[in-house]
Amino acid sequence: MHAIIKVCLFLLACVLPVRAERGRDTIGEVTVTLIHACDQQKVEGLSKCKVLDEATKQRLRRDPRLKFEQYRVLGMDAKPLFRSYENWAKPMANTDDIMVRFEAQARPSKELTRLDLELWVSHKKILKTSAALAENSPMYVLGPEWRQGRMILIISLSPFDKPIPDPSP
Repeated sequence: MHAIIKVCLFLLACVLPVRAERGRDTIGEVTVTLIHACDQQKVEGLSKCKVLDEATKQRLRRDPRLKFEQYRVLGMDAKPLFRSYENWAKPMANTDDIMVRFEAQARPSKELTRLDLELWVSHKKILKTSAALAENSPMYVLGPEWRQGRMILIISLSPFDKPIPDPSP
């Protein structure tokens, strides 16, 4: 009888921590790419940054608000999307001057994932929005003026191939 009670208590102890951390289940990945866009040929301090690929340039130039002569990649960060917890992406390495906070609003469907997004620049929240992201359909955000140009954020979602099933009834 004591052995059965010990086994039951052991199994209960193994299951409880897993249930308590269900909000930390990873349901996808959010990638934030930070672009500097300007109409000048050279901007001081940005000559070592990568030039944006041609396909993305053409996509940006289709929108008149995002149309510039030069696009440079300042950085990129990919972070997991948790079921119930917020996460922060820092697209510029070694600094937290530009950060994006994101959190899932609800359990994602196969077609769409709704997120709460915030853009923070120099520890100040400058944008708060809700976004509905789909795989292979990034969101483009025209950011603030910076170094004789503008920041552009590209926020994309990559769901996992096998999302964790929802155990709730």
